[in-house]
Amino acid sequence: MKKLIGLSLIAAFLFSATACRDEGPAEEMGRELDEAAEDMRDSLDDAADELEDATG
Repeated sequence: MKKLIGLSLIAAFLFSATACRDEGPAEEMGRELDEAAEDMRDSLDDAADELEDATG
């Protein structure tokens, strides 16, 4: 039974590793949205720091 579970886990890992190599359009769009959100957060942090420096 342990062997079957182990082989199943290895098969699932190998399948998921090969299935996720190519990025489809939804994954690419999601990654781009994540990057855009991170850039916006960084810009807002910079603006907040500048406002704090300007107002003392």
